Amino acid sequence: MKSKILFFGLVLCIGLSSCVPHKDLVYLQNKENALDSLASNNLTEIQKPYRIQVNDILNIRVKALDQDKVSIYNPVGDENLNADSQERAYFDGFTVDVHGNIRIPVLGEINVLGYTTEEIQKLLEKKLLEDQFKETANIFVTVKLAGLRYVTSGEVNSPGTQVLFQDRVNIFEAIANAGEITQTGDRKEVMLIRQYPQGQQIHKLDLTDVNVMKSPYYHIQNNDMIYVKPIRQKSWGTGLTGTQTITTLITVMGLVTTSILLIDRL
Repeated sequence: MKSKILFFGLVLCIGLSSCVPHKDLVYLQNKENALDSLASNNLTEIQKPYRIQVNDILNIRVKALDQDKVSIYNPVGDENLNADSQERAYFDGFTVDVHGNIRIPVLGEINVLGYTTEEIQKLLEKKLLEDQFKETANIFVTVKLAGLRYVTSGEVNSPGTQVLFQDRVNIFEAIANAGEITQTGDRKEVMLIRQYPQGQQIHKLDLTDVNVMKSPYYHIQNNDMIYVKPIRQKSWGTGLTGTQTITTLITVMGLVTTSILLIDRL
């Protein structure tokens, strides 16, 4: 009898420990101070300017008083450009090759590796004024990334390649666009894999801590990969909530009880 009680007690302890704690599901918790001091926290978002990498696609537009003279630099039918079309951005954009160069009509190859979009804009305006036009042409150049592209995998509802047409995207926006983290995803150790000239590096973010907003990796960059690993409770398979756990335990305990009664009869 004692062995049965101990067995049921052990099963119950395992079941209760398999539930996902509420604190593991809540974002941006103030783990250092009292809750009423959240408003007084000075959370400064840190974002370094993005520097162009190999395989990035740039959307470049050149405008002038005489638009016909700069039409060669702009896509044909630019007025009908569908801003939501990834395919159009791919074909009409300027792709950075393995050497860090883009090919511009008349100007030829220009190295942009490691530059910001603002620096490329000033570089192109300078070259156009020096080589092709005078200042009276009022040359105006805009340079943007043809969408911020990133990949989500693991415990998210919509894994895969995502593209957002925004200049700034934080980790919460990126994950929300991927359908949010599942209940079995580890919000305390989200991996952000970032491309650097020397290779890839993994940075870990605790999304349950409000101080994540101070992280230099709070804003994602082009070509980032976001991986959300599963929590331990998923592999245990005993249920993620109290109701699921109790239901599973009742089923398991019923099977165990039946087995014990059958053994006793033998």
